[in-house]
Amino acid sequence: MTTNGVPDGRTPRARPPRVLSIAGTDPTGGAGIQADLKSIAASGGYGMAVVTALVAQNTHGVRSIHTPPVAFLREQLDAVSDDVTIDAVKIGMLGSTAVIDEVADWLRRNRAPIVVLDPVMIATSGDRLLDADAEEAVRRLLPLVDLVTPNLPELAVLADEPLSTTWAEALDQAARVSEEGSVTVLVKGGHLSGAQSPDALVDAAGRLPEGSTVIEVPGERIPTSNTHGTGCSLSSAMATLRARHGDWHTALIDAKAWLGGSLRFADDLDVGSGSGPINHFWSLWRGDGASAIPRTLTDAWWADIDDIRTKIDRLAFVRGLADGSLAEEEFAHYLAQDALYLRDYARALARASQLAPTTEEQAFWADAAHASIASEMEVHRDWLGTRRTARPEPHPVTTAYLTHLLAVSGGSDYGVLIAALLPCFWIYRDVGMRLRAHASGEHPYASWLETYADPMFAAATSQAIDYVGRSAVRAGADDRDAMWRAFRASAQFELEFFAMSSREGCSPSS
Repeated sequence: MTTNGVPDGRTPRARPPRVLSIAGTDPTGGAGIQADLKSIAASGGYGMAVVTALVAQNTHGVRSIHTPPVAFLREQLDAVSDDVTIDAVKIGMLGSTAVIDEVADWLRRNRAPIVVLDPVMIATSGDRLLDADAEEAVRRLLPLVDLVTPNLPELAVLADEPLSTTWAEALDQAARVSEEGSVTVLVKGGHLSGAQSPDALVDAAGRLPEGSTVIEVPGERIPTSNTHGTGCSLSSAMATLRARHGDWHTALIDAKAWLGGSLRFADDLDVGSGSGPINHFWSLWRGDGASAIPRTLTDAWWADIDDIRTKIDRLAFVRGLADGSLAEEEFAHYLAQDALYLRDYARALARASQLAPTTEEQAFWADAAHASIASEMEVHRDWLGTRRTARPEPHPVTTAYLTHLLAVSGGSDYGVLIAALLPCFWIYRDVGMRLRAHASGEHPYASWLETYADPMFAAATSQAIDYVGRSAVRAGADDRDAMWRAFRASAQFELEFFAMSSREGCSPSS
């Protein structure tokens, strides 16, 4: 689908992906298909479920398991696939060789675009849940799935090796599983000690973005004992977000941001007296009853500026960037104004670092400020410097946009400031990633397109979205409204900034 010649990957109000969970149950709702359905919904998908086993369990552990006949399992699977187009499948507890083989046969006949396997093989106590034959059946299942999400004990079983004790060992072990099983492996650092809890995508065949074999996503360990269902929930979120975003890296970034919040607010639920469940819907409520949360709120903001984003796509400047027909003088004018903009934009980012409530956020905005200054220098050196053009006067749009940002920076409201800064991340990532398909070696603006389609910039954008969402959670209704107004105003300035170099022209906002 295209919009006036520009590839349109934006689907703010598109149909949610239809995601099927094949797993066991948890009557307390924290794991199994109950957790899967919550995770799918929280990640923006429509969840369906086929039951492999009925489990009597609570927050203290499993009491008994009833496995329905395999023939009935197949009837459930066929009932769904005969009627519904499935966009992604998440597989959880299978339990026996017969069940595993039945699911494998169904997958061969009904190949879904995305299949994620959470290999439920090791209990929290450390006990093996499958016999040797069933473990081998799981290994045979790997070539039929796209992503496998073992914890470290399960990774060791899949590799048929001792348990990894370091992150480096885990990555090496995952590489061997990936190669032998022809599958991408999500390595989870939750079982390691320390303040950090990284995750990584490992694909020995280099099928990750940019042909990478390993992509790490850092994370902090959330101090809570309520972690029941974490593995089920993450794998379901990955299946849903992969269907939404189109790549595993972006899916993992967003899944970790959501899961971090689910753990951070897990204690608010007070479910059970053992290891309680994570808070899947922290994005819809918190313990104090507040309603607007991170991704739900910011996704709504993004949908509400669809009119602005559509106008950006229709600009001659953007269409010219897409097909390479943009006149060089127009691009040079845009870059010169962008260099002027980045200088003061960096000041606003630095101010966000000063106001940030956590050291993590302080470091993020400070790094972004440094990157903006470095980008200005690179633009002048690599493009403008070769043309020996005099430094231009700021365009009225540039002046108006910077006046807006610096006015917000002059206050002490961290949330409003980062909401105003967010469109410069998000809109550029959106445009860059969709135009990237045109960035061949012959394209005159390939390097510019690659900059904003780069996975590192995508990761930074997702982190900025998360910080704005967190700030919105802490804010009252009036402050959230001020954040939204600042976000919308900056989005409008982004449109005008692109338009000032177009033939259409554009007047600065009042």
